Amino acid sequence: QVQLVESGGGLVQAGGSLRLTCAASGNIFSINAMGWYRQAPGKQRELVAIITSGANTNYADSVKGRFTISRDNAKNTVYLQANSLKPEDTAVYYCYGALMLAYGGTTYRYWGQGTQVTVSS
Repeated sequence: QVQLVESGGGLVQAGGSLRLTCAASGNIFSINAMGWYRQAPGKQRELVAIITSGANTNYADSVKGRFTISRDNAKNTVYLQANSLKPEDTAVYYCYGALMLAYGGTTYRYWGQGTQVTVSS
């Protein structure tokens, strides 16, 4: 059973920082990519940042220069350092993983349960 478990959300004032952590566990052969999406009330889920196995990164324009994604391959863990937070960053943040469970097998998409980030003005 593969699981993605997030931690690090919470309430922060505008201009503050948070660090989100997501650890993947279970019978994982390899991780092609991991990242973060977010969903605010009444809005669609959107990509925040993603990092591939080759350490290539992609960010939403709205977070470039403020958020940094990184990963620890040995721990199957991805981090999101969120600085200079704004009220519009308020959302539930979901960890995403594109994982292979066996050599040459299919890549499956997994999601974490979500962690709330609330930025007060």
